[in-house]
Amino acid sequence: MTFSVLVAALLLFSAFSLVFAVFVPREAARSRSASLEKAALGLTVFSLFVALVGAVSTAFLGPISVQFLEIGAFHLGVYFDALSAILFALISFLGVVVARFARNYLAGDAHVGRFFRGFCITTGAALLLVISGNLLLFTLAWMAMSLGLHGLLTLYPERAGAALAARKKFLISRLGDACLIGALVFSYRLFGSWDFETLFARAAELKAAGVLPAEASAIALFLVGGAMLKSAQFPFHSWLPDTMETPTPVSALMHAGIVNAGGFLIIRLSPLVSLAPLALQILAIVGAFTAIFAAIVMTTQTSVKRSLAFSTVAQMGFMMLQCGLGAFSVAVLHIVAHSLYKAHAFLSSGSNVAPAKGTLSMPSARPLSAGFVGAAFGCALLVVTGVGALLGITPEKEPGVLLLGAVLVLALTQFLLGLWRGAFSPLFFGAGLGVVAAMSAAYFALHLAFSAMLRGAVPVSGAAANALEIALCVLVLGAIAGVAAARSARLPQWGRAFYVHALNGFYLHTYANRLLSRR
Repeated sequence: MTFSVLVAALLLFSAFSLVFAVFVPREAARSRSASLEKAALGLTVFSLFVALVGAVSTAFLGPISVQFLEIGAFHLGVYFDALSAILFALISFLGVVVARFARNYLAGDAHVGRFFRGFCITTGAALLLVISGNLLLFTLAWMAMSLGLHGLLTLYPERAGAALAARKKFLISRLGDACLIGALVFSYRLFGSWDFETLFARAAELKAAGVLPAEASAIALFLVGGAMLKSAQFPFHSWLPDTMETPTPVSALMHAGIVNAGGFLIIRLSPLVSLAPLALQILAIVGAFTAIFAAIVMTTQTSVKRSLAFSTVAQMGFMMLQCGLGAFSVAVLHIVAHSLYKAHAFLSSGSNVAPAKGTLSMPSARPLSAGFVGAAFGCALLVVTGVGALLGITPEKEPGVLLLGAVLVLALTQFLLGLWRGAFSPLFFGAGLGVVAAMSAAYFALHLAFSAMLRGAVPVSGAAANALEIALCVLVLGAIAGVAAARSARLPQWGRAFYVHALNGFYLHTYANRLLSRR
């Protein structure tokens, strides 16, 4: 047995062992819960070790592609490249953190056994998803992950709000499953295979020949539809903020891991999605609108967890826009950064509630002038674009890279505004710009590192940005500036009315709940 086959077998074993950990011996309900806790933590630690072994193997021996079982067009195989290595390690690490947190958080809870059952199924299916070498196996793992998450969302079935949110998520997920099944049908009709290596090779041949069959467009559109449904894109986003009645470990697992599956779908199958420019344009437009919409709503929420939920929706919109712009490597960086941040944010959310702070987003008692806000935003943006230009990253070449930098600009603007709220001095402001430059350099360094690691694993967009892509980036940047100004300045009367509507999510979740509640 070669080393690559051994690594592939370990990867499959670590994924399937979590899925089947739910069948531990049943002596009594309490002992079974304890067994599941130990199994979940032990297997996630083991999968993290396997992830490190796989990453080293991929770095030195190249991608791993091994088939263990073939039944017609179905292959039980592993496709493990740099993209899989990054995501497998990320999921394993998050699994260890969430499992350790949940053991204390749910200690003594009557539903702890059900939690770890759903946790094992969901995490194992997610691991299987990122190493799948076959589109059919990918789809089955996708469905299993969704069903495992549904069990976690209904952990407390007596809570009417949680049950309604879970029902909404279940229906939207089934639409996403239908999209993947549609992609399965058309991909087999066009390529005669579901094997990833075969699909990617034949997609490259079609792209080189400049041929776009109708089936290729259908595949790309189905994949984009499935990704948007899975990653809570507008108008299918309302289920995510409504699931806040679940325990904090479930929220962390869902927001830091499962909701990223839509982005991974697009990145993994980017050779197929890239065949249809229309699909990428739809992805970019919907992602841009979702990011702006959710960012506005997020700033009005008074609940910590609900604000974090809309933050996730906004970040998924940014990621979809990056994918639509062809910036797949920076989208992977976005997934990793967002997952780590959001896991920490949810698991520490309880310690961040301070009654003295009041609401999260009402205007300050000492509002800043629009000129100060604009100057802070302009300085941060100038530094970020300047550092990018020094590294050869321009809006014309890589708009998606600078788009993620726009998220950094928002945070850095708040940093500069904090300096202005105190006693302003050129020294303090100069130090602030220095911090901005250092953080910008760190971001672009991470981008270059991920681009180098993912070379050959994801396509590189060599085409210059068109007018639509530039317009979307400018629109998002303008929206970020507007949100920053609104949070720092006193709102006019019409702004206060708008604030109330945004606080209620523009009532979309209300309409969705009414529709689902009809008998």
